[in-house]
Amino acid sequence: MNKELLEALNILEKENSISKETLLEAIENSLLTACKNHFGKADNIKVSINRDTCDFNVSAEKEVVETVEDPLLQISLAEAKMTDPKYDLGDVIHCPIDSKKFGRIATQNAKNVILQKIREEGRKSLFNDWYCQEREVVTGIVQRYLGRNVSINLGKVDAILNETEMVKGEVFKATERIKVFVLEVKDTPKGPRISVSRTHPDLVKRLFESEVTEVKDGTVEIKAIAREAGSRTKIAVKSNDTNVDPVGACVGLNGARVNSIVNELRGEKIDIINWDDNPAYLIENALSPAKVICVVADEVSKEAQVIVPDYQLSLAIGKEGQNARLAARLTGYKIDIKSETQARELGLFEELGLEYQDSANNGSSSFEEALQGEFQEEESEDSYQE
Repeated sequence: MNKELLEALNILEKENSISKETLLEAIENSLLTACKNHFGKADNIKVSINRDTCDFNVSAEKEVVETVEDPLLQISLAEAKMTDPKYDLGDVIHCPIDSKKFGRIATQNAKNVILQKIREEGRKSLFNDWYCQEREVVTGIVQRYLGRNVSINLGKVDAILNETEMVKGEVFKATERIKVFVLEVKDTPKGPRISVSRTHPDLVKRLFESEVTEVKDGTVEIKAIAREAGSRTKIAVKSNDTNVDPVGACVGLNGARVNSIVNELRGEKIDIINWDDNPAYLIENALSPAKVICVVADEVSKEAQVIVPDYQLSLAIGKEGQNARLAARLTGYKIDIKSETQARELGLFEELGLEYQDSANNGSSSFEEALQGEFQEEESEDSYQE
């Protein structure tokens, strides 16, 4: 038994995730290469390796002839009978080859064949492992800045965090541990090239899946995400179990679950809203924390008209239009927001069949209650949609 070779194969299989069968095939090919370099050809060379003991045998198939013209392919009858008297003309015999007699160059070439196969299989195994993790979140260690890009160590391989995939204003320190979203894994001659991101919306989704058990097991479903990396994210969730509150499950006790995600995203605000199949209700939820008086959504043109109280207009639109922009991206609707004063001047209340009452005489709260009452009555007649 070739114990040293067997032990070496077991170590390589464990460290490089390369199967022993693949390594044995590489050794067989290397021996064939050595024979070709030593003899000039290897068409009739056969290599066999015992998979259990790793004992190997190299032999050449030669035809028994009267007169030898090619000693690599033929053997004389007299020489064959010295090996075994039963051989006769035309028989094919297997002549053992002593691999120890191979020259230095042939041996070196055989070694290179084995090393090349190990490198190729190592790269292939590494690529397959990381290809399975595409579109997933992994934890890496910041190594250094490469210009404006960042090199992230992921264990046996490094990833590149491009400037375009970094949150604006985010700065990393060497040896810092961060979570990144695996965008793409490419196979290259130097090994897998991995591109990662800190701005992709699915980064937030995967973080919720890892942090919230109900999301991971499918009890709570993330229906849509709209994100402006580093600033704010809106996420719409739906429960597949009537006994589970989707928003509460994502927020956690005293906000523990969502806060851990906010900390990982370095303070990025996260709005969690209830998903609704009715686009009008969904848009109303998406504009949270602003209060909405009326929503009219057109499912064909994907446009929605929204009326909010005067004092809620700036909140509904958000700083630099962020709240309305994220709501539009989350719902897929083009949202036009009007204050109640603007709606009155444009005659939207009459158009929607709502009775307007002067807030100066009735008070702003009574006006809103009256309008909400009208809205609720129209709701049963599908007043949410045109």
